[in-house]
Amino acid sequence: MKFTLLPLLAITALLAACGPNAAIDSDTERGLVGAAVGYGAAKAVKGNGDRGAIIGGLAGVFCDDAGICAPAYR
Repeated sequence: MKFTLLPLLAITALLAACGPNAAIDSDTERGLVGAAVGYGAAKAVKGNGDRGAIIGGLAGVFCDDAGICAPAYR
């Protein structure tokens, strides 16, 4: 069951860090938002909060590099 939750946590963190009209400009800010949302989402489904924070932080940092979201200044 936990393996099915990991993609859900990553998607939740990406949407929070790269949502429409997001005013989050840098990789650091997106990483912090992604880590916070990933931690909260993991705890909400009684998962491992540390793992959720790591996945969310990585998703936030690399979302613009993967072309999923773009920085606000572009």
